[in-house]
Amino acid sequence: MIDKTAREAQAIRDARKNFAEALTELGLMAPFFDRSAVEIDRLIEAAVTGYIDSMQGQAARKEREGAVLNDPLPF
Repeated sequence: MIDKTAREAQAIRDARKNFAEALTELGLMAPFFDRSAVEIDRLIEAAVTGYIDSMQGQAARKEREGAVLNDPLPF
């Protein structure tokens, strides 16, 4: 993200807790423990940007165009 709005910047800061919880659950907190807030925010921003770019790219294409629904049932 370039030129983040105040809400976008706040959302990234708010995501730090979830990021830390995921790192802890995966046993990965140690390498990140001494990282600065700016570095952590950069990682969160990279993940969010990648996610948004993918969703926008997918939205530009028809989903399952002519495909048979072969997805496994979630239950």
